[in-house]
Amino acid sequence: METIRKQATKLREQVARQQQAVFKQFGGGGYGGSDNLVTDEAELRLHQKLEKLYISTRAAKHFQRDIVRGVEGYIVTGSKQVEIGTKLSEDSRKYGVENTCTSGSTLSRAAKNFSRARALMEKERGNLLKSFGTQVAEPLRAMVMGAPLEDARHLAQRYDRMRQEAEAQAVEVSKRQARVREGTGNPDILTKLEASESKLQDLKSNMAVLGREAASAMAAVEGQQQKMTLQRLISMVESERAYHQKVLQILDQLEGEMVSERQRIEAAPSPPIETGPPPSYEEVNDAFTSPTQNGSNDEVDYFLGEVMYTFQAESDVELNLSLGDYVVVRKVSNNGWAEGECKGKAGWFPVGYIERRERVLASKVTDIF
Repeated sequence: METIRKQATKLREQVARQQQAVFKQFGGGGYGGSDNLVTDEAELRLHQKLEKLYISTRAAKHFQRDIVRGVEGYIVTGSKQVEIGTKLSEDSRKYGVENTCTSGSTLSRAAKNFSRARALMEKERGNLLKSFGTQVAEPLRAMVMGAPLEDARHLAQRYDRMRQEAEAQAVEVSKRQARVREGTGNPDILTKLEASESKLQDLKSNMAVLGREAASAMAAVEGQQQKMTLQRLISMVESERAYHQKVLQILDQLEGEMVSERQRIEAAPSPPIETGPPPSYEEVNDAFTSPTQNGSNDEVDYFLGEVMYTFQAESDVELNLSLGDYVVVRKVSNNGWAEGECKGKAGWFPVGYIERRERVLASKVTDIF
């Protein structure tokens, strides 16, 4: 047992001496897990530069991938919003066109204005999403998956493997040097030591060349990553800024139109100024036989009018009007008066007190005659 302990102690001391010899000959780095083979200051700087470049390009690649994923998600949700907004625009347009409100067409006009503005805004949103896809996501995705980055990373990985191989060879040289120092006198040991040292020098020479090539390729990729990513971010900001500016213009115009409609509703009614007296009795008696503009007495151009202002008759030939009534207008004179029938009575009234209507609810028809 004592003999075995002595042999184990001797073996541990020998291994420790070999490791110390390697550590003294080759300094420590940190790239790729091989930190025991730095022969001079230039190789150390190259190794550290490659390590930083590898980390930098990997982080930039992940950032580009995050941007692509974010933009793709934005496009998906934005497309759904465009679909919803377009449906809202169509519903508003439909109401504006088909509305039969008996109290006026203010809301119909507002609905049509809103529909138009919403359609324009959704069109701008679609253009924004398209620009995000073509100007941001596609270029960055191509760079993430592109050959230059992968080629540069492969060079760096080859350099790392060669560095590990050189480190292992240095350990082998150290072992053979230890055998030579033990003085066994075997010529094969010297021959093998020289071969190992020659192989180590070749590895270090090739490693230096490959390291410079990998560092150059990685630096080029890093510069492209930085430039491309910044350009795409700027493009995204510019596209979104232009989108919001256009939407703001659309909303400003829409707000002006809708505020105008609201003011029209809320403002106190001011009936038109009456000009001159109503037509004479002769015109009243001739109301149903007067020719129309086309010179024919066979047909009279009747139309329905909604009363917008209350009118109080001041003579027997005039017709009382109440706000919201409907009148069958049978004649319009040149002096601003119209003749028609409302609630079983006929007479003259200022034409400016009514607005022409193409449609009337069925429940209102019985109130006219």
